[in-house]
Amino acid sequence: MTQTSDTVTWLTQEAYDQLKSELDHLSGPARIEIAKKIEAAREEGDLKENAGYHAAKEEQGKMEARVRQLTQLLESARVGEAPADTGVVAPGMVVTIAFDGDESDTMMFLLASREFATSDIETYSPQSPLGSGVLGKKVGEDAEYELPNGSISRVRVMEAKPYQAG
Repeated sequence: MTQTSDTVTWLTQEAYDQLKSELDHLSGPARIEIAKKIEAAREEGDLKENAGYHAAKEEQGKMEARVRQLTQLLESARVGEAPADTGVVAPGMVVTIAFDGDESDTMMFLLASREFATSDIETYSPQSPLGSGVLGKKVGEDAEYELPNGSISRVRVMEAKPYQAG
């Protein structure tokens, strides 16, 4: 079965290991801990008015959703090197765009899964309007994407380089 690039998330070994560690914790020790909280709250009596029970159940629901999200992400992940430095926009690249061709009005961002959002650079998903608009474009090419208000924004890809952490 071959997967399209839309369903594959490229991860470095370090990122894969970090996400796998989080999944192992949530599906092991954290699951046992929340089950104990729910059981302790259950023993307090009437469940309809038991805030501790409802809070624990809500926490369990959020944790299970994160377990499903991580499981799906890791199942579709490909561990490998950063994308090639070809000047073509791809996930894992730092992209610089100019709005409406105005080279003084630029923005730089990392095109990657939100799992890689970092404080040192803004991150856009390849599935976001901007991300999907520039995906596959070459340096110097124009791209269009739809804004939340329905209007179309035009940008020019000024630079696309593989992301280097650090």
